[in-house]
Amino acid sequence: MTPRRLDAEDPDRFYTVTGGRTDAGDTGLDIVTLVITESAPTPGMQSEHAQILRLAEAPVAVVELSAELKLPISVVKILLIDLIDTGRLSVRGPAARRRSELPDMETLKQVLLGLQSL
Repeated sequence: MTPRRLDAEDPDRFYTVTGGRTDAGDTGLDIVTLVITESAPTPGMQSEHAQILRLAEAPVAVVELSAELKLPISVVKILLIDLIDTGRLSVRGPAARRRSELPDMETLKQVLLGLQSL
């Protein structure tokens, strides 16, 4: 398999795919964020959006979508924001722990002291 060079891609394609947008902003999406489809693709939908919805029928990471679509992560994030804003896609981050499940500060201090004494 020959590696493809990203800088050899046509920048006009990226411009067209994102509708001219160049920044996804502070979305909270990182490369390991999981996304999942909430609705099926509809006729007339942008092909990249439809492909994302098909790929995300089961939870899939942003980085995996980037690889499958052969698009830079920054472009994929912009496309994901479009789908999230329209309710077609949901984001699932790492499971948040309840405060009661976290270790108390005294335990953490003791662990730190133990590590420092090594």
